[in-house]
Amino acid sequence: MRLRGVTGCAVAGLMVVGLAGCGSDSSGAGAQDTPGVPTVKDEKDLPELPLDRYEFSLRDNERHTEAQARLTQRCMRDLGFDDFPLYPKQAKGMPSVTLTAVGVASYPYGPLDLDAARRWGYGYDPKRSGAAAGRPEGRAMTDEEHEVLYGLRGKTSGSGGCSGAGTKRLTAGVSDEARMWTYTSERSRRLDKAAAKDERVREALGTWSRCMADKGVKRYRTPGAAFGDKAWGRKGRSDGNTTRTRGELATAVADVECKREHNTAGAWWAVRKEKQRADVARHKDAYEAVRADQDRVRGNVRRILGEK
Repeated sequence: MRLRGVTGCAVAGLMVVGLAGCGSDSSGAGAQDTPGVPTVKDEKDLPELPLDRYEFSLRDNERHTEAQARLTQRCMRDLGFDDFPLYPKQAKGMPSVTLTAVGVASYPYGPLDLDAARRWGYGYDPKRSGAAAGRPEGRAMTDEEHEVLYGLRGKTSGSGGCSGAGTKRLTAGVSDEARMWTYTSERSRRLDKAAAKDERVREALGTWSRCMADKGVKRYRTPGAAFGDKAWGRKGRSDGNTTRTRGELATAVADVECKREHNTAGAWWAVRKEKQRADVARHKDAYEAVRADQDRVRGNVRRILGEK
């Protein structure tokens, strides 16, 4: 069961925006003084958006993972696997499901950390990735444990195993799982596409692109193109990291500097807020139904973790 949680100028993977008022002044004063547009120099400066209320947070994700792990461990131990670890590694020969836990880019604005851009470009510190960034993993599962965990044989065959049983406990009482997991993210994607067509966005992208060229790096059409440039060497690397060439570092630094100078993230945030607020007003009942189901999951998590 997955939680989603986690999102003229820039982004990573998507587009970024600036409202009218972005100028070439390196201070970015015009954009930053626009009413309703927050001044964003780093990720911590980003306010919440209307749809954030209808998504699971990173903290929700962490708590859910812990609750799922406890349920799974209890189930496995009840079936005779007395030393089954709380956070096992995958069985040998099975693909790992450990996620890389690093803040490479702040969706959808792209990297905002200037120090990180100077050191890691569009990549990340490998010491902060995977297991090193999160909780310690236990030993690897045996083949037998893997099959029982996922209901491939034995007493749990065909039932989804201990993993499936845990998921059922966590979603008990939820009225519409598919809606809970997908409604907000699907609406968000649709609204971001609409925002990308906004004239303010188009103007902002032009400003960001010119700023990049003025700093002596490639004039990308969008910040997403800068982030995903094949020249950064991600292809063929199992960890998805970049090679951090001199050109990559220079481009990433220029990217963040242009966002700061023209308040790209602040302007993009303002456009997203406008679109999201209107959508919530139009579809209030659906959003509140999603929120109610998420609250049921949160309640289940509290009970599993032994909280009131």
